[in-house]
Amino acid sequence: MNVWLKSVTLLESSSPLHQQRVHLVIQDGVISRLEAAGDSDPDIQADRIIEGKEVRVSMGWLDMQAHFGDPGLEHKEDLHSGSRAAAAGGFTEVALVPNTEPVLDTKNDLHYLRSRSSDLVKIHPLAAVTRNTEGLELTEMIDLHEAGAEAFSDGLQALTHRQVLLKALQYTQKFDGLLINRPEDTQLTQFGTMHEGVQSTRLGMKGMPSLSETLAVEQHIRLLQYASEFAYQNPPRLHLSNISAAKAVALIKEAKQQDLAITCDVAAHQLVMTDDLLADFDTHYKVNPPLRTEVDRQALLEGLKDGTIDVIVSSHQPQDLESKRCEFDLAEFGMLGLPTFLPMLAQVVSESLPWWSLLDRCTHLPRELLKLPLPKLAEGEVANLTVFDPTQNWELNESSSPSKSANHPWWGKTLTGQVLAVFNAHQHYLVNG
Repeated sequence: MNVWLKSVTLLESSSPLHQQRVHLVIQDGVISRLEAAGDSDPDIQADRIIEGKEVRVSMGWLDMQAHFGDPGLEHKEDLHSGSRAAAAGGFTEVALVPNTEPVLDTKNDLHYLRSRSSDLVKIHPLAAVTRNTEGLELTEMIDLHEAGAEAFSDGLQALTHRQVLLKALQYTQKFDGLLINRPEDTQLTQFGTMHEGVQSTRLGMKGMPSLSETLAVEQHIRLLQYASEFAYQNPPRLHLSNISAAKAVALIKEAKQQDLAITCDVAAHQLVMTDDLLADFDTHYKVNPPLRTEVDRQALLEGLKDGTIDVIVSSHQPQDLESKRCEFDLAEFGMLGLPTFLPMLAQVVSESLPWWSLLDRCTHLPRELLKLPLPKLAEGEVANLTVFDPTQNWELNESSSPSKSANHPWWGKTLTGQVLAVFNAHQHYLVNG
């Protein structure tokens, strides 16, 4: 099949055609033609033409944090539905958290995921740091690394045991591995359901203070400093996941200025939503870390602008109907993130946060952190591309979202920003065919 991306804007900072209008032809999954668009159209025969004044094409997106629930929780999401949701959301590669049943903490578990990875959406398993993600006993990290674990994380479970954290940082030095952890002091957030502040007080809800994140970030930085001082080979690398608080951003910025090997990410929904949205007790807004204040949201955007925040993730966490259609304090945490990723980004793009800068956080930077090869946008290369129109409207519903779950506050609403096509490993996903 031949697909012609006709006079679309290329967003790829390594290309001499970056931010220029181009003609790009994909023939049987390979980029057969890439050239600047002129005043007149070339004579190109194609089975499908994608064009439009606002259409853009970039390197295929990589999500550093998603939960597919497979094995054990397939009623919420499985590898097939999750991969289809990823493609519809613009992703060609996805790193999966290990919080399945059983937990992904053995070589056989990694083999299960890898053997079921589709060609269109490549799965990158994150192996558990501790057995059963209980935070007490380290897994066989070296063996798991050799078996293909891209990084180590307890995923949705915050690893809080200081000695275990330090040992994990020390072990990953041996193979220059990446330790990913969500900073949360769980003693301060126990029984909490939303951000602790004016809104939680008004609603009479048990709060989850931003202090829980700030204290945890401080602790992580101190442990990383200690491990770095005694590094005998590679410096330990630490990635803090789902940053949500303004003070946490400031602490990470300061740590980076000390040349510590620390990076972080933010969930896309944290960039556009605040705790004010919980006034009606809509459980679809119940996430962990919780939606915080407008001050925190602005700090996250500033963190993206100045490079403190390295990656944007979907934080895709599907939940079945029963898990959300209940009282707020009984509802499960989590929100769909893959299908709505582009509409989220479309709400924060600006002159100081242009599209190419936002996309760098889900293309180049996550691959560099996971030490994965960067796809090349050049003639003769296998296409690994995402094509999208940030101005096109569509409705989030069962027809447009391949996910098994529907836990998103935007369900049934018209969104702006649609993925038109995804290409990877000689496979393709095309909207409407």
